[in-house]
Amino acid sequence: MARYPRRRSILAVAVTVLVGATGYVVAGAPAPPASAAIGPLVWSDEFNGPAGTPPSSSRWRYDIGGGGWGNSELEYYTSSTSNAALDGNGNLVITARRENPANYNCWYGRCQYTSARLLTSGTFTQAYGRFEARMKIPRGQGLWPAFWMLGDNIGSVGWPTSGEIDIMENIGREPSTVHGTIHGPGYSGGGGVGAGYTLPGGQAFADAFHTFAVDWEPNAITWSVDGIQYSRKTPADIGGNRWVFDHPFFIIMNVAVGGAWPGSPDASTVFPQTLTVDYVRVYQYTSDGGGGSGATGPIVGFGGKCVDVAGANTANGTRVQLWDCNGTAAQRWTMAADGTIRALGKCLDVSGGSTANGARVQLWDCNGTGAQRWQATAARDLVNPQSNKCLDATDVSSANGTPLQIWECHGGANQKWTVPA
Repeated sequence: MARYPRRRSILAVAVTVLVGATGYVVAGAPAPPASAAIGPLVWSDEFNGPAGTPPSSSRWRYDIGGGGWGNSELEYYTSSTSNAALDGNGNLVITARRENPANYNCWYGRCQYTSARLLTSGTFTQAYGRFEARMKIPRGQGLWPAFWMLGDNIGSVGWPTSGEIDIMENIGREPSTVHGTIHGPGYSGGGGVGAGYTLPGGQAFADAFHTFAVDWEPNAITWSVDGIQYSRKTPADIGGNRWVFDHPFFIIMNVAVGGAWPGSPDASTVFPQTLTVDYVRVYQYTSDGGGGSGATGPIVGFGGKCVDVAGANTANGTRVQLWDCNGTAAQRWTMAADGTIRALGKCLDVSGGSTANGARVQLWDCNGTGAQRWQATAARDLVNPQSNKCLDATDVSSANGTPLQIWECHGGANQKWTVPA
């Protein structure tokens, strides 16, 4: 596995600060306009699974080693569940530890720390769209958590020609500030091209979960924290250098310890420290300029029947069922840009937010929860990523009035759907 440097020197930090008043945004400042047209959810990990189990091998690989990673980092990255594991509460936990039980060697001698660095190289890449994660970051001098991306052509062209998009970086001595940055040929050093975002009132990012995202479209990348957009970069911002953000990238999450930018841990740094990840989601980019809603029409399933809101009733909790297709508003569904599926002004919802087999599907006020997120796959499944289960016609029935539920995905005909496109 190649080493991917993120080069940021102590001098670069000073330069970033001097870039100035426009380089840092405090929460509540006016946001720039929305950037990309964001389509349906196309990839996600909700990290549901038993405590102590590793993250899904179908989604994540590991970088392993202690060579410093181009930044003089001090940790040895492992694939051990001691450093990356599910917590049983719907989170992935990446843990940096001050220990070396396996006697690993690092570039400076015997390693002092272990941590983990996960990536989707070889499992998932995408050009453009929204890349988003909800995270609670670690705290302490010398800690360097990051959620970022590299171009999938790095093996052939190298870094920085491959491009790098840092969605979120934090260094422990700046507990209230995160950074969003791009790196490419001619703008790889000096901290790259980016900006910082600072929470108000001395709040620390380690105190609570926050949502970090980029909206990436041709010739523009826009960063946000908790839905507040704080930076937007275009080819005009890179000083005449080459814009290299026009091909697929893969995702990386890690917690580095030490390095030229954050500096080393000191006596104040408490270990272990954790990066807790609630979810990672990727949405498709659409070129129609719409961002708010997608295609609208019937969802046709088992027996040629349509997904239907019982009685066209808009009350919360109304059953969603199969019924003869009739073209009414009760069967007109919109595949919305935020991953929801909407009819009659409300959302397709898993009752009670349950993740259990047999949980009924209903109509409910749209509320942004995982119970209302859906992913249409190429295999014609409609997956609820929160539960990792499929929309299912109960009892393999196509009779009018058959209620819909979620169930483990098994590829049966009662789980196949043709959605609006």
